[in-house]
Amino acid sequence: MEAEIVTAAGTTLGGEFSLWSLFLSAGLVVKAVMGILAISSVWSWAVIIDKSLLFGRLKRKANKFETAFWSGRPLDELNRKIGDKADHPMARVFKAGMAEWSRAKDGGVTESLAVGARDRIDRVMNVTVSRELEGAERNLGVLATIGSAAPFIGLFGTVWGIMTAFQAIAATKDTNLAVVAPGIAEALFATALGLLAAIPAVVGYNRYSAALNSYAVRLEGFAGEFATILSRQLDERAR
Repeated sequence: MEAEIVTAAGTTLGGEFSLWSLFLSAGLVVKAVMGILAISSVWSWAVIIDKSLLFGRLKRKANKFETAFWSGRPLDELNRKIGDKADHPMARVFKAGMAEWSRAKDGGVTESLAVGARDRIDRVMNVTVSRELEGAERNLGVLATIGSAAPFIGLFGTVWGIMTAFQAIAATKDTNLAVVAPGIAEALFATALGLLAAIPAVVGYNRYSAALNSYAVRLEGFAGEFATILSRQLDERAR
C-alpha cells in the first residue's frame, strides 16, 4: 500500500494530465468507483434514449388510434381491422374491452346480466391499463437509483482520493504540491463523474415520470369513455 502511495506521489505536475491519465494513475478503489460511475452514466443514457423513443411512439400511435376510434366507424369494424396487431397500450385496452363485450353480447343480454357485464368490462380494462402502464414504467427506477446514488458514490471516491493524498504526504514526508496533486485530482475526477452520471439521470427521471403520468391520464380517460360506450350499448340490447 505504501509503495502504491509513493508511486502515485511520484506523478509530477509536469507529466501528462488528461482524464485517461487520471484514471490510470488512480488507486484500485478510485478506479472501481470511476468504473461504476462510467457504467451508470452509460446505463442511464440508454434508458433515457429508450424512454424518449417509447413515449414518442406511444403518443403518435395513440393520436392515430383515437382519430380512428372517434371517426364514427362501427366498433366491430375497428376491432376487425386491428385484429392481432394491437401494438400499443390504447389498442390493447380497446381489444380487451371488445373481447369482454363480445362475450356478454353473444351470451344474450338481459337487464340483470348487463350489470355484471359492465363490471367485468371495467375490471378487464382496468387490469389492462395497469399492466400497460407498468410496462411503460419499466427501468424508470434505474434513473431514480442512479440519480440518487451516483453523487454519494462519487463522494466516496472523493474522500478516498483525499485520504490517498494525505497518506502520500505521510509516506514521503513532503508537502510539495506535486505530492498532493494526484490524490486531489483523483478526488475531483470522481466527483465530476458522480455528477455526470447523476444530473442526466435526475432530469430524465423527472421528464419521463411526467410523460408517464400524462399518458396514464390519457389511457385511463380513454378506458373510462370506452367503458361508458359499451355500457350504453349493453343497456340498449337489454331493453
